Amino acid sequence: MNINRTPIRLLANPRRVVTRYLSLHGAHRVRHIADRVGHFSEADVLTMLADARALFAHRHRRIDDAFRANYEEAVSRLEGEGEASVPDFSPDRKLLLGACLTMEYSIQAAALFNPSIVRHPDQSGVGEGGVRFVMSLRATGESHISSVEFRTGTWQVATGEVDLDEIPAFATRSGKDWAKQYNKNFVKTRLAYFPQTNAVVLDVLPDTFTAREAEQTLADKNKTAFFDQVDHTRKAILEILDTNYDLLTNPDVPLAERVIFPNAKGESNGMEDVRFVEFRDGDEVHYYSTYTAYDGKTIKSQLMETTDFVTFRVRTMYGKSVQDKGMALFPEKIDGKYGMITRQGGEYINIQFSESLYFWNDDYQTLLKPEQPWEIVQLGNCGSPIRTDAGWLLLTHGVGPVRRYTLGAALLDLNDPTQVLARLTEPLLEPSEDEREGYVPNVVYTCGWIAEGDQILMPYAQSDSACGIITLSKSELVAELLA
Repeated sequence: MNINRTPIRLLANPRRVVTRYLSLHGAHRVRHIADRVGHFSEADVLTMLADARALFAHRHRRIDDAFRANYEEAVSRLEGEGEASVPDFSPDRKLLLGACLTMEYSIQAAALFNPSIVRHPDQSGVGEGGVRFVMSLRATGESHISSVEFRTGTWQVATGEVDLDEIPAFATRSGKDWAKQYNKNFVKTRLAYFPQTNAVVLDVLPDTFTAREAEQTLADKNKTAFFDQVDHTRKAILEILDTNYDLLTNPDVPLAERVIFPNAKGESNGMEDVRFVEFRDGDEVHYYSTYTAYDGKTIKSQLMETTDFVTFRVRTMYGKSVQDKGMALFPEKIDGKYGMITRQGGEYINIQFSESLYFWNDDYQTLLKPEQPWEIVQLGNCGSPIRTDAGWLLLTHGVGPVRRYTLGAALLDLNDPTQVLARLTEPLLEPSEDEREGYVPNVVYTCGWIAEGDQILMPYAQSDSACGIITLSKSELVAELLA
């Protein structure tokens, strides 16, 4: 096969910074800072605020908005912990307190890797033979916290030329929609997947509520003897509201400026390995992505949904088949059901089906086991399959001796993808000598690819420290598989 490595190489850029709330141990720390801010004269407040703006306004879009948001976050946290709120400060003094509770976070300080790719929802203005795309990337910074970044560009299919759009000067965080309304049935359906819970707890909630309203109501009721007995249920409800949320981005800034930083406690230590796919159901097109949420102790399989890359819905997937990492959705329904490539147990590639995107109760079945020397340690998927006339092309990764990652491929039956028609006996892609060094050495890895006509475009990570892009022929890959 002719695999063309383009000259593009995306490197981690520590200058990509966002603002985030400065978490301190204990509400008393916020109270102490507020007391100190309250002792300064108004003139001193203006001087300190001007200094903060001079140092940071050129590094962020609308820095005052970040200060204001972090002031409001501090007030919310104090109220949530039953502490007295901060004094009724002037607008400038509120901004200064917000500035004191703001920190910069370099989202790419450690690594930039594990890309996925889909066709851009807006193909207007693209010349004949061109495709505009959206690439997602896993950016990792201090304390190994992973967030989601985007790059956009165009691909000239006939020539294989790839052009990336200019990187914006700013990186702007997306935020959780705290005004989102939930209802009891939404929570009750998910509560059934938590053992030893009691749905009667939901009776204390109104018909509709926000996450913060539910948290406050349950906190107040938790002081009763009855709620001492069902504390496990209360915590399960709050967990459901935490990881099932809507996400707001700024539609007025370029997509490549928007950063999806962890917005839930359940993903506070990272949103890992996002796998976007363009999903078609009749005339409807949705962009779905699975990812792994990590809180520092446990993982969750999450699903992110959008139609325009402006507004997103984030939902947790539940069920006995939702285990481990590396879930990838088929781009269309199979015999009326959603299909998912999975890796329960950590070493085999499995497959499962469900009538719901969010609940996966059916048993999975093993699809592929390690066979070749380059995949002897474990196998996993590398994104959603691509439909061809010959069958579904499934991109895989294999881990061999000395934890060396390579990419492989298999061909699944079009109507019954539980049937494996063929698989490569040699790697499709392996680390070249100049791709072996990095944050995690000896690795090539990807979370997705796209096809247009006979051509495939695939971004891939190089030892978790950079990303490259290759093109290859779909028909040549199929021929190699069936040879």
